Amino acid sequence: MTLITDTHSRAADTTAPILPAMAERWSPRGFDPIAVIDEDTLTTVLEAARWAPSGNNNQPARFIVARRGSESFRKIHSNLMGFNQAWADKASVLILNIAEGDNPWAQYDLGQAVAHLTIQAQHEGLATHQLGGIDRKALADAFHLKANQDAVTVTVLGVLGNAGDLTPELLEREIAPRTRKPLTEVLLVND
Repeated sequence: MTLITDTHSRAADTTAPILPAMAERWSPRGFDPIAVIDEDTLTTVLEAARWAPSGNNNQPARFIVARRGSESFRKIHSNLMGFNQAWADKASVLILNIAEGDNPWAQYDLGQAVAHLTIQAQHEGLATHQLGGIDRKALADAFHLKANQDAVTVTVLGVLGNAGDLTPELLEREIAPRTRKPLTEVLLVND
């Protein structure tokens, strides 16, 4: 087995050519603990999320953007589950992704917004990691979310750091080969 030590270049081996920002995107755990994302770049990333498609143009995506060192960052970080707390505090920003509204596609539309944010971040030279392992109720309480606002996921956003600073368990995950199911397996019908 070949270990991948250059975590700054992990382009996917795709079946067909895709946009570079998509091929190069991966979900790191090693973030630079002192890097700061400038406001213009952060605004650009959030603007990409704002312009994602949404059913009936309802735009149900809502975000709580928490910069490292802020009280909001502490609230989000303290409600991450499992070993996510061991590494996510090194990121520059934690974003709580919220679906607002009672329509059946609000979470789908939020996912689209987060995907757009993720690809724009990659294009800007930033890294993201999506987390579903969160205490959704505790986060809703901590931020006084309304009844029609669901805390769905957290996006960890930052600059790649030194993977060698990770614990052995996290380093193993960081350098593991990138894999995806074959396209033939995900297509249920392809007439």
